[in-house]
Formats: sequence, C-alpha cells, structure tokens
Amino acid sequence: MTTPAPFSDLDGIRAAIANAPVADSAALAGATERNAMLTKPPAALGQLEDLAVWYASWRGEARPVLDTPQVVIFAGNHGVAAQGVSAFPIEVTVQMVANFRAGGAAINQLANAFGATMDVVELELDRPTEDFTQTAAMSEADLVAAMSAGWNAVNPKAGVLVTGEMGIGNTTSAAAIAAALYGGGAETWVGRGSGVDDEGLARKRAAVDAGLACHAGALDDPLEVLRRLGGREIAAMAGAMLAARHHRVPVIIDGFICTSAAAVLASVAEGALDHAVAGHVSAEGAHSMMLEKIGKAPLLSLGLRLGEGSGAALAIGVLKGAVACHSGMATFAEAGVSDSDA
Repeated sequence: MTTPAPFSDLDGIRAAIANAPVADSAALAGATERNAMLTKPPAALGQLEDLAVWYASWRGEARPVLDTPQVVIFAGNHGVAAQGVSAFPIEVTVQMVANFRAGGAAINQLANAFGATMDVVELELDRPTEDFTQTAAMSEADLVAAMSAGWNAVNPKAGVLVTGEMGIGNTTSAAAIAAALYGGGAETWVGRGSGVDDEGLARKRAAVDAGLACHAGALDDPLEVLRRLGGREIAAMAGAMLAARHHRVPVIIDGFICTSAAAVLASVAEGALDHAVAGHVSAEGAHSMMLEKIGKAPLLSLGLRLGEGSGAALAIGVLKGAVACHSGMATFAEAGVSDSDA
C-alpha cells in the first residue's frame, strides 16, 4: 500500500521537495468549465467552488469523488519538556497513544464521523529528542528516519490526508520553528499550548529564546531548523505531507504544530504546499500568523486547540461537501434549466 521514502539524507529530502509534481492542468480546466455550468448562480457556493476545483486539479479528474480519507497521528517525545514547558508530564504521550488505539480520543470520533481511516505511528517514545536549548534535537539520521516514517505512513490511494500529532512539549518546538523561520523571537510565537500558567509561559519563552541562541548560526536552512528545534512527530508530519504531494493526495493542514511542519516545506521551496489547504485556525494565538506566512486561509474558526488533527478532520466534511456539490449537481443543460436571463 505504501511506497518507501525516496531519500536517505537532507539533500535527498530537498530533491524530493524540489521535484514534486504539480497540479493537473487539464483537470483544472475541466473542473473550472464544469463549475461554470452547474445549476446555481455564479459563485453562489463561494469557497466551496474553489475548493472543489482545487481538489479536482490534484486528483486529476474534472469530476472527482472524495472517498477513503486518511488521518494519521504521529507521536513523539521532546527533550525540551525537561524545561517545564508543558502543563502535563511526558508520560501523557504514551497514555494518549493508548487512548487513540482504544478509540477514546476526540480525533477517533471525528475520523469516524467523516469516514476516515485512522492510523497511529509511534516514533521512539522511549527515546525523546534532545533538549534543543542545549544541542540539536535530532541528528540527521533521526530527522531522515522520522520524515521517512511520515512518508511511509501515507496511503497513496487516500482521497485526502490529515496529519495529527501527540507529544508533550511540541507547542514549544513549533513556536521555536516559527521563530527561526520567520523571526520575531519567543514573545511573538509562544502561547499557552496545553494550558500552562504564567510561570510555565515564561519557561516556554525562555526555552525558545535559548534554543534560537544555541543554534543561531544554522537557522538559515529550513531543514536544519527542523532538525535542531523540531520533534520526531513534526518531522513525520512534514514527511507525510511531502509523500502526499508525490501521490497527488490533497492535504488538510491542522493546527499550530501541524502548520509548523508545513511551514518548513513551504520555506524550502515556493509552492510546496499547493496541494494543501488549512483546515482551521486554532485558539493558539500565533497560529493565525503562521497561516498568513504560508499563505493559507483557514476553512474553519471554532476556537479549537486540541491538536490530534482534530480541526483538519472536521474540515474533511467541508471538503466532502464541496466535492459532492461539484460532481453531483446537474448542469443547466442536464436539468433543462435556462442558464441566463438573456
């Protein structure tokens, strides 16, 4: 079902990003033409029309069907958690993985509600990344392994991909990645994440600033940013999004942490996220800023801040609705309805 990752080092990852396929221009033209003939006033379905045409262009069909959505949750542990940056202990990562597998988490319910398969990928939970305030979070081999795990988790026949995450400390890593890619420092990007108090927030900001200072000489390369400041689950989400691009599987981006993974790809090559839409804007304050940086307008704004891919999974319903209208509606000719008032 899966295809092995085509890279074994950072240069191979760069090549995979640079050589990614583009949208199908014939399907784009056909979907645009079909949309203009459907039994509705022009643009009456608003963003749903744009979504459907975009989806068609990546599926290579002017009249596509959206089936077999896939949700993949990646779990990893973070060495920076030792800095007291989370409201929860690191053991919660393992406990939540068990909850995912038992079907008890919010993401399980949302995946079921929209007919998505759900996979959980654990990434060396017994070996957290290094504390990025002291040294690089991952070696090159660790980063490649995590991105490969993400790549290998994607079903090439999926109709759409949602990636989610679980990892105590990962909003700190996501904020550090954003600060390294876009500037602004910890005060701009660090929020309360899992609900830390004022002292916890101060520790998170201190950790991010320490990480930026520790790695200051190497942050002009987005993949080095990911290696030094990221986590295995963030790297895996980036690898999964890259695999989806190569398989022409559209992606719905989730919240703050998932968007940090997407931002790395976007920073490596312009257009690297053309196959992706933003599922929602979360209640994590800096998420809206990161979405602006990657040029994505969110489909939903519901105050979610859970992670797990939950907001993106909910947006599967929006995308399904868009595709159903586009492919299922009659054209004016088919319905025998006049398409203009002359």
